[in-house]
Amino acid sequence: MERRGEFPRRFNLTPHCVVWDLAEVEAWIEERKRAPRINISKPDVYLTKTRPVRAG
Repeated sequence: MERRGEFPRRFNLTPHCVVWDLAEVEAWIEERKRAPRINISKPDVYLTKTRPVRAG
């Protein structure tokens, strides 16, 4: 999402720490809340080659 420009860009605080501008992230969240919901296709579970194993 970040590479496609759909999420605010990060910047380096230190060589090993990246951060995002809080105001940009909050604006992105509000924009997502206002965006219309579209039908997102879900994966067809019958086409998967493996199934998750239940713990226990």
